[in-house]
Amino acid sequence: MSSESISRRGFLGAAPVAAAAREPVVVPPVLVQEAKIQSEPLRIVTMYAFEPDEVRRIQEAAAPARVEIIIARTREEFRRHLPEAEVVYGSLSGADLDYAPKLKWLQAGAAGVEWMDARLRSSPVIVTNCARVFAPGISETAIGMLLCLTRGITKYYYPQFLKRQWKPVGSPKSDHYMELAGRTMGIVGMGGIGMAVARRAYYGFDMRIVGTDAKPIPKPEFVAELHDPGWFDEMVPQVDVLVAAAPHTPQTDRMFNERVFRRMKRTAYFLALSRGQLFDDMALVRALKEGWIAGAGLDVFPKEPPPPDHPIFDCPNVVMTMHTSGWGPDRQRRLIEFFAENVRRYVHGLPLINVVDKQRGY
Repeated sequence: MSSESISRRGFLGAAPVAAAAREPVVVPPVLVQEAKIQSEPLRIVTMYAFEPDEVRRIQEAAAPARVEIIIARTREEFRRHLPEAEVVYGSLSGADLDYAPKLKWLQAGAAGVEWMDARLRSSPVIVTNCARVFAPGISETAIGMLLCLTRGITKYYYPQFLKRQWKPVGSPKSDHYMELAGRTMGIVGMGGIGMAVARRAYYGFDMRIVGTDAKPIPKPEFVAELHDPGWFDEMVPQVDVLVAAAPHTPQTDRMFNERVFRRMKRTAYFLALSRGQLFDDMALVRALKEGWIAGAGLDVFPKEPPPPDHPIFDCPNVVMTMHTSGWGPDRQRRLIEFFAENVRRYVHGLPLINVVDKQRGY
């Protein structure tokens, strides 16, 4: 059997899983196991409330192998079933490993895995995540927030709407508005979210795309420049839109801070899409109130939800969604398709998709 396989970057959430499986990227050989005929069903233990139809679709994908999905309603019930589990869907602590002697694979239910503790990181359990599954909705929300900011919808016209008013702001040639065409978007983290935003900004709005990523990935044709994280400081002052789409790691914690916001163009916008811990919220408030930058679109926040007295709510040049930008029926369909494909691969001894580097944390 070939060791050719799929990394998390090979799965395109907007396309069928089968199409994604054609992207060749090497993952550790330990993930390739020999397919075996099981006398016992593969037991997957989870606290996620899969619908009966979703369970059926996962089981059918693994045929002729048998799959049993055990849905626990409480943490205590979850631990009671862990001794039966070869696979867990959801999250897991290092302490849970004491109850799971058969566990080989953990499918995280989200893209971020910063919750992994040291014991899980050092264990032989393979971890996969849902990178790219949620990217289509998140990227559409990002563009929506950006248009609300650049076209003055949030700052000028929504407040009028609440007052039952309709009056023009500025003039036909004033700088109250900005067009995206020809502007530069800089993206930190060219994974699922970053790539999806880049495609939409380039093909839909004729923007120039530049970015950084910690992994040496090929530069797509719609990206003008792609560098390692060391290029970040050079990128910041030249972009009109700065996008935080990286995973949360010790290296990215609060990387968007006062120094960064002060180096941005005064006409530039900041979008936070992956994890709120990537930016300093109080520095962002100062940047917005004192005019260091033009505005911000936030789907994530360092502490979610921010308390009602947080000064971010006093900033008129902000548009926020509550970490829901990836939600929707299509997202759920992709989630089930993705997990079903990974279960199929597991029972047939094929490499898994979206394998996490547990030491890097993504």
